[in-house]
Amino acid sequence: MDSTYDTNNIFAKILAGEAPCIKVYEDNLTLAFMDIMPQTDGHVLVIPKERAVTIYDLSVEAAQACMLTVQKVGKAVERAMGVTGSTIFQHNGRSAGQTVGHFHFHVLPGPLSGLKGHGVTFEDTDKLQQIAELIIAELADL
Repeated sequence: MDSTYDTNNIFAKILAGEAPCIKVYEDNLTLAFMDIMPQTDGHVLVIPKERAVTIYDLSVEAAQACMLTVQKVGKAVERAMGVTGSTIFQHNGRSAGQTVGHFHFHVLPGPLSGLKGHGVTFEDTDKLQQIAELIIAELADL
């Protein structure tokens, strides 16, 4: 597996302010935002601000920060989407299904049945913004 970090990947551009995202949460070490090609409503991505292609490239500090953000954002996603469960996953390397060369977690609310394909269909930006606002409101209550 090639773990060479490409500074032109879309997540690097988002972190640099060169590409937009619909942010739901940010701290000094992580960023959480709406997936623009969600597999289900409420699909959120959590990324470290550190350059890392896979989980094996992450520092301990970034790994811990990502997990804390996943916990916080995941709870808010479940509440916002009115579900009592969620799936958290991530891919390591292209051969495992990783489509962006920057480490990231996927937070998917609800059951896995009926999911859209990974990275297949763009969602309407207004709909994503509405869902993001629901998640942000729940984060404020945590």
